[in-house]
Amino acid sequence: MNAAHVAVAPPRAGSGIPAARSAAERQRAVRRRVGIAWGLLVVNALTYYGSVLPIPSAAGKLITQGALPLMLAVALSVNRRAVIRPNVFLFLVSLLALEALITTLQPQHLGTLYRTFRLAEFVAGLWLLTPWWARRDLLLVRYHLISLSVALGTVVLGLLVAPGAAMAGGRLGGALWGIPATEVGHYSAVITGLSIVLWLGGMMRGKRTLLVSIAGITLLLLSHTRTALLALAASLLVAGLSMIVVRARVRRFFAASALIVSLGVMTTAGVVAEWLARGQSAQQLSSLTGRTDFWSLVLNMPRDRFQEIFGFGLSNGSVNGLPIDSNWLVAYLEQGLFGVVVCVAILLFLLVAAFFQPPSTKRALALFLVTYSLIASFTQVGFANPTTYLLELTLAASLLMPSVARRQRWRRRMSAVAV
Repeated sequence: MNAAHVAVAPPRAGSGIPAARSAAERQRAVRRRVGIAWGLLVVNALTYYGSVLPIPSAAGKLITQGALPLMLAVALSVNRRAVIRPNVFLFLVSLLALEALITTLQPQHLGTLYRTFRLAEFVAGLWLLTPWWARRDLLLVRYHLISLSVALGTVVLGLLVAPGAAMAGGRLGGALWGIPATEVGHYSAVITGLSIVLWLGGMMRGKRTLLVSIAGITLLLLSHTRTALLALAASLLVAGLSMIVVRARVRRFFAASALIVSLGVMTTAGVVAEWLARGQSAQQLSSLTGRTDFWSLVLNMPRDRFQEIFGFGLSNGSVNGLPIDSNWLVAYLEQGLFGVVVCVAILLFLLVAAFFQPPSTKRALALFLVTYSLIASFTQVGFANPTTYLLELTLAASLLMPSVARRQRWRRRMSAVAV
């Protein structure tokens, strides 16, 4: 019996599920494990800040930190041969992990070894998931939306169960799982923005987009996070402009949005100004709620030449017990000028890669994520560490990577030209 006959021969009687159905189920199992791995990466990025539930701090940290080795096990179970797709983005991210390792070789920085190992695990997990980049079904984007939705679901449940704890300080945060208000605003803005861009590209139904957007914007407003609101508006503008020539729906969306914003400014300007002020004085607003005071501490710290170039090693992103809340200052503190340069290179690479892509929904999604991360990086701990911002830039890189079929067509064309 020849090979061709074997390939098309029907399964034997009693052999169980037909071959086609079995293959489809295997594919679904693979996608589920990829989704679990991505969800565990999101869990790892969730810092535990306490809960109204009797969960010890050690147990909460064990859940977030234990998610990382579990993610590696799941990723290796679906990518047993450790096949990776080479790309510039993860090469640059790997430089951050390598630089952190170099810093730990200094005797005075050995305390950062554990954080460095976790960063290396995080980057390794991203490499293992590269075979699922550039998919038409936007697999990783869909799983990221699901993961953030689950996180926000705990916030909503906490608001219903313990409204006083959830709205402590007048800003919505996680009560069941201690998610800070700034992260609630971040997740809400990203879910809202990605859903709108997907709808503009014809990849999400209007009713679903409307429900998601209403829920996301409501949570964003309750979190009182100005950076997330500004980043959402600017990112949607950039993403929409990238499709405005090829999508009539985008043009109608911008026209309707301009009309709604104009009417809103004329009728609710006082309410908007009060919401943005958050009851703060002019001095607090000018210092970005005191952030600039912490930033000066970082810039004025004494350093030798090695520490200026490579930093002090990975830490919890604080100085003298005060949070830094800036990707660029944290990168400078922990990884020196080298880390800052790599962060700039990451953003420049993604923006240049998007510039050379034809107008499409994938390109618009990538531009939304890059623009959002760029704006948020000035007042939030960003992508120099294992955070959701780094995951979202990874999504942008995956969207900008050409598919395997497209790359093969390009190689065949180049071979034909060479001949």
